[in-house]
Amino acid sequence: MNTAARFDGFSLALHVLGGLILLFILAPLVGMALATPGTALMAAAVDAEVRTSIWLTLWTSMAGTLLLAVAAVPFAWFLARRGFPGKRLVAAVIDLPVVIPHSAAGIALLGILNRDSLLGGMAESCGFTFVGHAAGIMVAMAFVSLPFLVNAARDAFAAVPERLEKAALSLGASPLRVFVTISLPLAWRGILTGVVMMFARGLSEFGAVLIIAYHPMVAPVSIYERFTSYGLSAARGPTLLFILVCLAVFVCLRLIAGRRHVAL
Repeated sequence: MNTAARFDGFSLALHVLGGLILLFILAPLVGMALATPGTALMAAAVDAEVRTSIWLTLWTSMAGTLLLAVAAVPFAWFLARRGFPGKRLVAAVIDLPVVIPHSAAGIALLGILNRDSLLGGMAESCGFTFVGHAAGIMVAMAFVSLPFLVNAARDAFAAVPERLEKAALSLGASPLRVFVTISLPLAWRGILTGVVMMFARGLSEFGAVLIIAYHPMVAPVSIYERFTSYGLSAARGPTLLFILVCLAVFVCLRLIAGRRHVAL
């Protein structure tokens, strides 16, 4: 068998495997879309409870992402540029929320956010509580999704040529100015990808949010309640609507990230 034939066979295998992966992802979604009547989707769209849960999910995930990004992005630069004892351990700690079951994450968070804890008591003295509040939802979402941002930003900073930063420092620029004018602009695409992934992961969180704040209901919890109370047919409409909204938001953010990359 000649080289071209072997290559064609390998290419065919790649296409088949790729098709299977895509089928694995799309089959449940397409099947649900085909099984959901248009009337059920419209009913979900006009249902105030469904709309409220979707909006709550969107803004709490985005707010948690943006608030944590203020600290996560500089920390990611530090991890990319500085060596220190225990660095691998720190990297492992960052990945912990991805590894542990999210119900366990919710229970762990509840231990430090409940009214009897120091943080929970401080929040209550300020007039709110994390448990059963949008603030608790934000914390739960951010906890399980933060590794996506930190890891993406760290890899983006690591890809920036360090010689450019050193050259700017040698010319008298302050470390802060170098970070803002060189490191951030050159790593922006990777950082934005991390922001999008963190936001998207927060949208889908269920286990930790369920324990911290069953009410007010985010979309995943609301869908679960409809499924357990009324069955599969009642949950299909809100589920499909939520998926379509998430898909639209995700595509828009990806387009923005791509345009930003072209501008740079």
